[in-house]
Amino acid sequence: MQRRHFLAATATLPLAWGSAQLQAAGSGSARLLFVFLRGGYDAASLLVPVSSSFYYESRPDIALAKPSADLASAVSLNADWGLHPALRESLYPLYQRGELAWVPFFGTDDVSRSHFETQDSMEMGQALDGHKDFGSGFLNRLAAVVAGASPMAFTDQLSTIFQGSARVPNTALKSLNKPQVDGRQSDIIASMYRNTAWAQPVREGFAVRNDVMRELASEMDAASRNAVSAKGFELEARRIGKLMKDNYNIGFVDVGGWDTHVGQGAATGYLASRLDELGRGLAALPQELGAAWRDTTVVVVSEFGRTFRQNGNRGTDHGHGSVMWVMGGGVRGGRIAGEQVAVEKATLFQDRDFPVLNEYRAVLGGLMQRQFGLSPAQLAVVFPGAKGKDLGLI
Repeated sequence: MQRRHFLAATATLPLAWGSAQLQAAGSGSARLLFVFLRGGYDAASLLVPVSSSFYYESRPDIALAKPSADLASAVSLNADWGLHPALRESLYPLYQRGELAWVPFFGTDDVSRSHFETQDSMEMGQALDGHKDFGSGFLNRLAAVVAGASPMAFTDQLSTIFQGSARVPNTALKSLNKPQVDGRQSDIIASMYRNTAWAQPVREGFAVRNDVMRELASEMDAASRNAVSAKGFELEARRIGKLMKDNYNIGFVDVGGWDTHVGQGAATGYLASRLDELGRGLAALPQELGAAWRDTTVVVVSEFGRTFRQNGNRGTDHGHGSVMWVMGGGVRGGRIAGEQVAVEKATLFQDRDFPVLNEYRAVLGGLMQRQFGLSPAQLAVVFPGAKGKDLGLI
């Protein structure tokens, strides 16, 4: 597959530009829900490059099998991409109905690979080489230029993305199933070796393991920034959908627990369980929104992707390019959108990560122009210095 743009039909769908003056864009019945996966989820396990032999060479323990009759294998999307089987029942039907698209090689040009720096950078939506205003997030600026905007943060604290001059209320979700270390099983195994020559080595081994796991859990918890867990999101998604349907047209929720350095798993395991919970929560949104689903767009992003090669702990480390999810009743889905490149060693970024070919400000700007009818001047407020890149997603 050669590097190419998937921008078909863009020319036949002209943008409805507003006045050049900076007036509030007409919101109509349009709704946007922005879902932020904190911790950098492994995009290569969500959207599997099944046509890449390099993928299978790089992940001997955590690769998803090529599509087959086996329900544990990737779900075929096209000749190049497959979907994690944990989403077979929840989100794949939306893809088949044309209400879900994915944009691979998506992300920010920030290469720090720091959870906190990259999350802040993405939420501010400001140029990397310009002045940084940590008190101004791009969703707040969007709310400021959309006429009759009614924003809501489904978080216990107002995140950077909603900081700014526009007043934004927030409501906390139940934070369930946070990562934690349970030493019960380690103690049971250690007791089996009590009064034997192996007792001390086993105790010391588990002590080291527990220290490492506590450190990793602490990092994951910090990277999540008190975000609701995937399980918590699954349980609260219907409430979010109801509130978006009846009261709000710009929403934000963050979901934590995606920093999978150790024991990531493949078709089953830690990551598969999180994707399953997230998928079921997202699938509940159209059910709750009903007729309002056709005017709603749900965007799912993460601060970065993860290393393409697995690490020594059968996990993945902080990477670069990721995959954006776009759902909605008006989404032109059933496809993999945006600029793409063959997945092979030569195309990795710094010989380790997916590259970023679809810069997030440009892609989100193009989507928001269609969703809310933003003019170029209004887009310049939301994403200063960025030019919208219309992928024809809505």
